[in-house]
Amino acid sequence: MYDSALIDQLKKQILLGEDSTFEAKELNISGNVVSSPHRNSMADELAAMANTSGGVVVLGVHDKTHEISGLPLDKLDIIETWLRNISNDLIDPPLTCTIQKLFVQTANGNEKPIIKTAVPRSIFVHKSPGGYFQRIGSSKREIQSEILARLFQQRSQSRIIRFDEQTAGDADLSALNKNLWERFRTPLSPIDDLEFLIKLKLVSYDDEGAVRPTVSGLLMACEKPDDFIPNAYIQAVCYNGEHQNAEQLDAQDITGPLDLQIKNACKFVRSNMKTFAIKDPGRIETPQYSMNAVFEALVNAVAHRDYSIYGSKIRLHIFSDRLELYSPGTIPNTMTIESLPLRQSSRNELLTSLLARCRMNVDAEGSRRVYIMDKRGEGVPIILIESEKLSGIRPEYLLIDDTELRLTIFAASLP
Repeated sequence: MYDSALIDQLKKQILLGEDSTFEAKELNISGNVVSSPHRNSMADELAAMANTSGGVVVLGVHDKTHEISGLPLDKLDIIETWLRNISNDLIDPPLTCTIQKLFVQTANGNEKPIIKTAVPRSIFVHKSPGGYFQRIGSSKREIQSEILARLFQQRSQSRIIRFDEQTAGDADLSALNKNLWERFRTPLSPIDDLEFLIKLKLVSYDDEGAVRPTVSGLLMACEKPDDFIPNAYIQAVCYNGEHQNAEQLDAQDITGPLDLQIKNACKFVRSNMKTFAIKDPGRIETPQYSMNAVFEALVNAVAHRDYSIYGSKIRLHIFSDRLELYSPGTIPNTMTIESLPLRQSSRNELLTSLLARCRMNVDAEGSRRVYIMDKRGEGVPIILIESEKLSGIRPEYLLIDDTELRLTIFAASLP
């Protein structure tokens, strides 16, 4: 059932015509193929909106006369697929839009179907077939090089505002769960909710002055952060062998706020690893992996990964002889693989500070943690020492193409 007030508002916008956040287009379809507008042109329009302030594109409306021409009712699914393919295949990184099929009453009282596509203001900079565009008034314009450089800096490479402190797309305050952010309150916290959220940087003001959740706010206080930050989850797979072509014994996409992702990823490892027992003279159980080391590895992965890299997720792979954990992003340029056990550096300062305020929620044998994150840099030494003690093989870190860090923890040999 449609919201009549929103439909009325959309009709008024159609009458007013195009502007910086509204685009109307007629659409022609021949057989089962959209003949106009051209795919590349449509991709440029969508990317331009995402690179600016977001907006709405309505298909089935004449952009000059403002007349609602409508769309063929039996072709709506084809048009929706056309739009999704454009967003996924022609825009880099892919663009997530909200596509709605609506009936709108015309001036003569008839109802005609249209498609409304809501484009969020993106936290990324999108390239389309024509290049990089932004929306100026009712038209798109190619972004000049100096402006493009500044836009990249603002959205993903800013030294002043870290990525985890930036506002996230079109998310609003309703995306945050009060039960999740209330746990960060202390007796010294502001009483006013909004003041508290702003002070803790769970929300911030975007370029238009609207209050929106930050990346860290969504990662820690949203039930489904991957709805707004694509691939903000852990993909876990257990294989029945030493290679990825082996049978998959278990597979999960582990979602939710980051502390819950850590907890459930630890559960995944615990339920899929083997434990063997010897009597010497009493019964001694030995697991394949130190759960304390696994816990520390997962904390480091979610806390220090680069969330600005679109399309990359944390991957947890369990093989018969090892565990591999892939984390998107390179290590800071002042560090090396060799210096990881000796030094500490954080890509996401806000995120690590929030994890350092989360009570320990994992039964990681041997851990003395009270809070999930320890900012003293003890995680990597624990991973190396405890894993090598158990398996006899030192874990290995490997930087892959300067875009991904892989940690390999070798399994203890079963008798």
